[in-house]
Amino acid sequence: MFDRMTTDTPAPAPSKLIHLLAGDAADALAAQPKATRAYLLNVANGACTKLAEKLAGPDLVLPWLLGAIGAPSGIAAMLMPAKQSGSLLPQLMISGWIRTRPRRKWVWVAAGAFQALCLTAMVAAALWLPAASAGWSIAGLLLAFSIASGCGSVSFQDVTPKTVPSGARGRMLANRSAIGGAFALATGIWLSTGVKGTDALAPLLTLIGAAAVLWAAAAILFAAIPEEKSEPGEGRDPLEEMRRGLALMRQVTGFRRFLAARSALLSIEVATPIFVLFAQEHAGATLDDLGFYMVATGLAAVLSSPFWGAFSDDSARKVMTTSAALGVVAAAAALALPALVPEDIRHWAFAGVFLVLGVAVAGVRLGRKTYLADGAPENERPLYIAFSNTAAGIVAIGFMGLGIVTEATSVATTVVVLGGLAGLGFVLSRTMPKASRMAPSG
Repeated sequence: MFDRMTTDTPAPAPSKLIHLLAGDAADALAAQPKATRAYLLNVANGACTKLAEKLAGPDLVLPWLLGAIGAPSGIAAMLMPAKQSGSLLPQLMISGWIRTRPRRKWVWVAAGAFQALCLTAMVAAALWLPAASAGWSIAGLLLAFSIASGCGSVSFQDVTPKTVPSGARGRMLANRSAIGGAFALATGIWLSTGVKGTDALAPLLTLIGAAAVLWAAAAILFAAIPEEKSEPGEGRDPLEEMRRGLALMRQVTGFRRFLAARSALLSIEVATPIFVLFAQEHAGATLDDLGFYMVATGLAAVLSSPFWGAFSDDSARKVMTTSAALGVVAAAAALALPALVPEDIRHWAFAGVFLVLGVAVAGVRLGRKTYLADGAPENERPLYIAFSNTAAGIVAIGFMGLGIVTEATSVATTVVVLGGLAGLGFVLSRTMPKASRMAPSG
């Protein structure tokens, strides 16, 4: 595929920018101008989306917004399950249709524009609707936003292997997270030092409005990626896709083991709001704290993403295993802090917990994406990705039970459950084959 991007002239020396962003893969990219352009546009697109996800995330900002407008607290508990299931479950329905498109980037472009509209509507709802109506509207808009995100995800994971060479994908994904995380870090510092009080609605709406602008910019950047036409595949209906996905799960042992590990590691991806609740119980719950937690998670992305990127290009499986171990460490540390650390400095200790958890989340996400991108056969990659995400969406519905566990017992008990599931993910990820051996190449 990438031979169509090469030229017969001697390869130009890579620029300082591409050297900085691509590392050892810079020379290979320099020989393929279209791949270089796709790499840089993808990094810029990802920087926008990763920052937008921090500015209007259902783990931190949206729950604070619901509290600021006085919406029922039960709505906040629905946000992460809505985000996960909404973004993952519909993907199997669209993967067959995407196969019929000669250029699949336009699915992502349309999804990104729609996500910008959803965030804009959230701002309007918070400003002009009564508290309960605004809360339910925001939850519904998040569900719509997440469905669009799921459609874009299938497109992204199909377009990326077509436009960026294998050895550069991990670093590209890492750069997307690191640059977005750096800007999120700056935003968190502004929020924690420049905004005071617990009921400042304007800063929260500013964050969400800025996220809407970033999604629109990301759509423009993705539209500029030079994607070669694909041979249109044969469209399949969702039931046929489900049957084929189930057949893959039964027949391909490596894929089945990946699905099991990913299901357990979902505990790390949904853990942040639970850790926030635990930190609020033991270290405070002001708007300043929101900025403080954003600093910690942004710093985690900046520090960990380059490492995870280089690591995943070598072994995405080991990235998932290491991230699972860090998830266990984060849970154990959080549970120990109230007994070991004085209350007046506890928020600093919790910052360390959020740092470790953020590193684990970044590793799980980057590791699983790189593993599938490198391991799935090209002609069936959309099906592998979509079935994997649909399976994770079904598991995410089960994670709604964490709310019941929290209400019936305590937040601490839920943290124990999450730590145990991360430990299970560690064990299961060690049973996975290398990505290159996950599935038959034919």
